[in-house]
Amino acid sequence: MERVYNFSAGPSCLPEEVLKECAAEMLNYKGTGQSVMEMSHRSNAFEPIIQEAEAMVRKLMNVPSNYKVLFLQGGGSTQFAMVAQNLGIKNKKAAYIETGVWAKKAAAEAKKLGVEVDIIASSKDKNYSYIPRVEKIEGNYDYAYICFNNTIMGTHYEYIPETGNIPLVADISSCVLSEPLDVSKFGLVFAGAQKNLAPAGVTLVIIREDLIPEPENCLPGTPTMLCYKTHSENESMYNTPPCYIIYVLNKVLHWIEKNGGAQGMLKLNREKADYLYNFLDTSDFYHATTQRGSRSLMNVPFLTKYSNGAQDEASLAKEKEINSKFVKQAEAQGLINLKGHRLVGGMRASIYNAMTMDGVKALVTFMKKFAEEN
Repeated sequence: MERVYNFSAGPSCLPEEVLKECAAEMLNYKGTGQSVMEMSHRSNAFEPIIQEAEAMVRKLMNVPSNYKVLFLQGGGSTQFAMVAQNLGIKNKKAAYIETGVWAKKAAAEAKKLGVEVDIIASSKDKNYSYIPRVEKIEGNYDYAYICFNNTIMGTHYEYIPETGNIPLVADISSCVLSEPLDVSKFGLVFAGAQKNLAPAGVTLVIIREDLIPEPENCLPGTPTMLCYKTHSENESMYNTPPCYIIYVLNKVLHWIEKNGGAQGMLKLNREKADYLYNFLDTSDFYHATTQRGSRSLMNVPFLTKYSNGAQDEASLAKEKEINSKFVKQAEAQGLINLKGHRLVGGMRASIYNAMTMDGVKALVTFMKKFAEEN
């Protein structure tokens, strides 16, 4: 079977070039006679891999020297707790901007741990279809928290809030290295790797050194594994790291560098997103769900004309039928994982770094044909 175009929100498609390299080295990595999957994380063969991965992150993201780069486990969702346990320790108070499911879950996790959470802005009033404009965050907060790109809702920050001395924390899971980002504007950023960096299994954390507390100063009861200090002073190898995932991540980082780095990714991603949004905005059959000025370059949810807001039984049945038909027929054409999230409905095309322009064009060609027939 030929390769399909995979529009999954995550785990997502990886560069074909990287997959071929991994396949070629699967049984024998650089003459070691073993796969990276099998080797000890303490071995002379693996240590250069994780060291090079860190160096590549620092290079591609221009990470300042006073920041630590960590490769952790537990996904972005574990960071919801770790951020609160390690940063919410002085005033036990934090500011959150609520822009969808993941920011909402992060806030709930902080509350569960005893941190007082202020929702200083929210786009819930319009089903999270836009990013609230909060130019400046002030107050006696230990940190301020945003989700920079909202995978489910398809929204993205076009600005970075000014927080002064308040450390700004950002979940950048679904937009990491899709564009340049000034890391120095943040106290901490984190990203689950399974969108733009690697298969699922490793979480990238970049944290300013002065924000890493001693374990005894974390919130009471914080496990050793959930202290940033545990990992920062052990070079991300306090316990066995996800070795193979870090190996793939390193290869993806080299692929990004080869294709122009973050700036090169931004150029490609803008071209892909503009092509898709321009089609949606001029279509009589489809429409994008997110507002202009808040649109993600990575995740593009869209609805058909049958999703007209009517809640009567007949309208809902027709909407369900047309969406199901779209997803099924798209899959038959090698365009997979286009089903939208239940909170938005319709369809969603995730067009991360590894998605090609050819893939986006194939999607639009199918969408035009489907619209004509329905």
